[in-house]
Amino acid sequence: MKIALCQLNPIVGDIEGNLKKAEAIIENINYRRADLFVFPELFITGYPPRDLLDHTWFIQQAGYALDRLCMLSKSIPEKALITGAILPNTGPYGRALYNSAVCIMNGKILFAQHKSLLPSYDVFDEHRYFEPASEHGTFVFKDTRIGITICEDMWARNTHSFTYEQNPVHELKKCGAELIINISASPYYRNKSQQRLRVIQDHARSEKIPFILVNTVGANDELIFDGGSTAVNAHGVCMSRLPFFEEALEIVDMNDTDTVPIHTSRTDDYEELRQALVLGIQDYFSKSGFTHAFIGLSGGIDSAVTAALAVQALGKENVRGITMPSKYSSPGSIDDSRSLASNLGISMEEISIGQIHTAFEEELAPHFSEFPPNTAEENVQSRIRGALLMAFANKFGALVLNTGNKSEMAVGYCTLYGDMNGALSILADLYKTEVFALAHHLNTMGECIPENTLSKPPSAELREEQLDQDTLPPYDLLDEVLFALLEEDQSSEDLISKGIDPQIVHWIIRSLQINEYKRRQAPPVLKVTPKAFGMGRRFPIVSKYEW
Repeated sequence: MKIALCQLNPIVGDIEGNLKKAEAIIENINYRRADLFVFPELFITGYPPRDLLDHTWFIQQAGYALDRLCMLSKSIPEKALITGAILPNTGPYGRALYNSAVCIMNGKILFAQHKSLLPSYDVFDEHRYFEPASEHGTFVFKDTRIGITICEDMWARNTHSFTYEQNPVHELKKCGAELIINISASPYYRNKSQQRLRVIQDHARSEKIPFILVNTVGANDELIFDGGSTAVNAHGVCMSRLPFFEEALEIVDMNDTDTVPIHTSRTDDYEELRQALVLGIQDYFSKSGFTHAFIGLSGGIDSAVTAALAVQALGKENVRGITMPSKYSSPGSIDDSRSLASNLGISMEEISIGQIHTAFEEELAPHFSEFPPNTAEENVQSRIRGALLMAFANKFGALVLNTGNKSEMAVGYCTLYGDMNGALSILADLYKTEVFALAHHLNTMGECIPENTLSKPPSAELREEQLDQDTLPPYDLLDEVLFALLEEDQSSEDLISKGIDPQIVHWIIRSLQINEYKRRQAPPVLKVTPKAFGMGRRFPIVSKYEW
């Protein structure tokens, strides 16, 4: 049996467009040698459809698309296709929908398997919409008994937060399955591809059964899907692995004993990260109908890396920088912005905010005169820059890319309605030390980040001789503490017991807590770690607790 692994990039809600992608593959004579075409989880609707699932008209559209796939299957007699789809729950109880996989052949649905394990942690919220499967079943195609699982069903023993009571893969093997196919929309984070491969191999070895995974590729909002669809034999040996971060199709023959096992080498960590962020930017723009980006260039590392990634994603002709010096901007920072723009080949506007800032100071002076200057006056500069960026984006039908990093977002070292502006936050799931590391990696591909930007100490330049370290702990220490708090769930006692200054620990925790209101108003953050700010970290804004 020859199986086509159809690793495609759907758009959430674009049922017609997604259907046309499937039709193009099935109708392509080059792929007609396949017996079975396999598409990802919820491919027809795109993943995650979220509250679109609450609308009857949307469910009806998805149903019509499924009917069209059934009609299309008549054009490939004796062949079949498996795709993710929404099916109604016709029983008297439970939620109205199932997250399902359907096998279509000769004009009708031959078999349907509903998703058993509905994730409700991190970015997942499937219990909000779907009813879990009540039973597992198999079907026979081309003399092979096949069991289908859907994404989380294969992670029964490998979630971060708990272990599921049931193991769908094991249940299907008990039902006589001779091949397991998993259709997924499995979001990316760093190193997850290796975890995913280990899970597949463990299932194959423990159940002594071949295993195929077909994963979505592309980005939808803050979620990036890395693809990497895989086929392993019953010994857990990898027989096929599709590329990461791009659409691909490969036909595998699980019965071909002459197939040569492939070596699953790892991509460099920061190269993988670069590819993920570039795809995240590309799809956010292309799927929302935008082509051009504006970026505020400060001469610092964050805006430089954001601009470099944007150029790789959108092309240099579609990226424009704006540098907005004030009386506190150093000549070096202005020169660094110019060097960056020259290195990247992008156009750059230079707009001094001096006169605008003076006008603000004069208007505010009667109201502020009895109080000593503080960050209120400093942050006016950031808000002026934010307004200018948004004016350019508004005028030219473009989007502003946010340049903030995870370290600054965590402790609130950023200005609401100023440098927090933007349609998409590219680096806010990367700590400052990681942004520097990514910058060095980008320069291995050809120097784009100016050397002075890499070597000078970071500064917001909102007052005379200001450095980030005047306010923040050293970034290597700040990032160590934040990683322990956010990614490892450590407490203040854990950190203090390691010898970290209690005053620093408590300051970081307090800053993290009181700036939840800022993060709630931030742009969506491209997720590249297991615990990103945004939909996967739902902390209360008004709260009182000891960490």
